[in-house]
Amino acid sequence: MPIFEINLPKSLTKALGLPPRSPRRSQMRVLKKLLRRARYTEFGQKFGFDQILKSKHVGKVFQQSVPAYNYNKIYNQWWHRSLNGEADITWPGKIKFFALSSGTSESASKYIPITNDLLRGNKVIMIKQLISLFNYKDVPFTSISKGWLTLGGSTDLQKGPGYYAGDLSGITAKKAPFWFQPFYKPGKKIAKEKDWNKKLKEIVEKAPNWDIGFIVGVPAWIQMCIEMVIERYQLNNIHEMWPNLAFFVHGGVSFEPYKLGFEKLLGKPISYIETYLASEGFLAWQDKQNGEGMRLSFNQHIFFEFVPFDEINFDADGEMIDNPEALMIHEVEEGKDYAILISTVAGAWRYLIGDTVRFVDKANAEIIITGRTKHFLSLVGEHLSVDNMNKAVQLVSEEMNISIPEYCVTGEPAGSFFAHQWYIACDDKQDEKLIAKKLDEKLMELNDDYAVERKSALKDIRVSILKESVFLSFLKSKGKIGGQHKFPRVIKGNLLNEWKTFISNT
Repeated sequence: MPIFEINLPKSLTKALGLPPRSPRRSQMRVLKKLLRRARYTEFGQKFGFDQILKSKHVGKVFQQSVPAYNYNKIYNQWWHRSLNGEADITWPGKIKFFALSSGTSESASKYIPITNDLLRGNKVIMIKQLISLFNYKDVPFTSISKGWLTLGGSTDLQKGPGYYAGDLSGITAKKAPFWFQPFYKPGKKIAKEKDWNKKLKEIVEKAPNWDIGFIVGVPAWIQMCIEMVIERYQLNNIHEMWPNLAFFVHGGVSFEPYKLGFEKLLGKPISYIETYLASEGFLAWQDKQNGEGMRLSFNQHIFFEFVPFDEINFDADGEMIDNPEALMIHEVEEGKDYAILISTVAGAWRYLIGDTVRFVDKANAEIIITGRTKHFLSLVGEHLSVDNMNKAVQLVSEEMNISIPEYCVTGEPAGSFFAHQWYIACDDKQDEKLIAKKLDEKLMELNDDYAVERKSALKDIRVSILKESVFLSFLKSKGKIGGQHKFPRVIKGNLLNEWKTFISNT
């Protein structure tokens, strides 16, 4: 029996949504709450939230009445007014915080509204995840009371006319409750530092003074930090410095490509906890030890819709059509890829966040992230997803006992046909043609469409091996070092040209 069912009072269990309610009923309750809260905003008045609430089928009428939005559409029509200080646009009151999110391929920053309602909802999900750790077996729970090293954006936020802007991690840390401060590392002073290289150096200098039980962050930057600590103090592994380190909370990208290299830095096994914390909200969390998927935050502060990720709803560049087919949580099927639309307590309405997911357990609303709507390759119908790529990289890494912490793929001509060009990070000397052969074999096993096209128009698979530092240096050149920034897995257009120029110069 789960420990929270024994020890937690009913009021707290109800407040946390534990045990889980029916996803369908919970989502209808969340949607009605959102519509009631926002019915007097300009958005709510324009799209008749009062009338939607009076209808018999609130979910369907909501979908019929409110258009689906991508960032440019909702910003140009609505959010820019909130940024200019107007109140009651898409959510009640003035928006005082905006998360800056540039994704992995766009140069201009996106301004995502952040409200106290959203931050409160996120905190509830964080508490749920923390409680779920007591169901884990054979882990030292004393580590929970040790230091939590969080590598996130600067808490020194940009000040605009009537608002503050920065990484969501920086906003969250700045508004963290007082009782968490003794556990929070690297502390307020270092957390304010905007220069990522300086921040890492200061963390390395302070490392011997801390007893770390949790590390939280994007895998690439956490791995870099640990490597720097090991090198600075001539350690064999990080547990010689932090013996109580027991948990790594990660998200943003698949951890599998990093796992082999990361575990070489450890002196003993630790527990990996996956989260789905986007700038727009805390969407899902892993509530089972070694669980395959993450449970959607369906009963708190986000209403979800799912657009089948196919040629009907998206064009060849990954752009969503104006009126896509959108399914509610009870209408989805396991094993299919969907793009997510969210409506939140920060005034996002039917908003496309750009990720694709797949349900692995519909009854418990458990999903895995499979990629991005614009990060896939289908030059000739091979329909190669980031999930396929991650899995192939993981299998090749394990088979060859090598670490491939970063990679990206692009399509290019091969005579009158096409080829896939892979750029992979590997600091060991390896045979590029052998890795290409093994990646090709794994992808043909994982993806039937890919296997078919390898016999026809997809004529070649090429691999170029680069140092990991090249990938990180490119991100730095784009002003995307640290925090939640990660390297795009599929690279196209202007970014591809910049990447090729960068590596040729490097």
